[in-house]
Amino acid sequence: MLESITTIIEALPYILEGSLVTVATVFGAMALGLLLGVPMSVAQVYGALPVRLVVGVYVWFFRGMPILVLLLLFYFGLFQLIGLNLSAFTASCLVLGMTSAAYQSQIFRGAILALPQGQLRAARALGMSDGTAIRSIVLPQALRLSIPGWSNEYSILLKDSALAFVLGTPEIMARTHFVASRTYEHLPLYMTAGALYFVITLIGLKVLRRLEHKLHIPGYASHGPL
Repeated sequence: MLESITTIIEALPYILEGSLVTVATVFGAMALGLLLGVPMSVAQVYGALPVRLVVGVYVWFFRGMPILVLLLLFYFGLFQLIGLNLSAFTASCLVLGMTSAAYQSQIFRGAILALPQGQLRAARALGMSDGTAIRSIVLPQALRLSIPGWSNEYSILLKDSALAFVLGTPEIMARTHFVASRTYEHLPLYMTAGALYFVITLIGLKVLRRLEHKLHIPGYASHGPL
């Protein structure tokens, strides 16, 4: 028991450095997912048929493939095929971000469809173009309605980020596995890694929950305790 505690104390600074890499990976992937997911959701709701088909294929592909397969496929295959020599961290952010974009696009699409269609018609009646109405009226509300779904995507993405260790990304899981394979203290070290994921998940969800309460739209959101 004492030996296990000593191992955890000695390894904790090294594993905590990995938690910074994990958080950076998740934030990078969430940001890329947001950047791609919003226009994809708009395209699926308001776009022409060919655009909707292209976005539909993208969503189908990334939602249908396991994250582990996508990481290996892109890092060892497609990125090299097109001449991109990316670091493991960058490749992890890109693949997780592209996958998150598929899921985030569906979250935003649901939020857009939840808004009364009369708002768009009223904006047109006031002389707004469709682009201006979507950008100024529809998206600000849809993004606020999407925060609960976004919270769920954050927790899923955080857990999926552990798979980035297969590429050599020095995040929590990779560092924990490295120490465990040398000290053979697998149980206490993996429990420590699990506790770190739990804490990061809890902090992120608390922040998003507060954001949801702060930006809620009366009449749309249901609110529980913070």
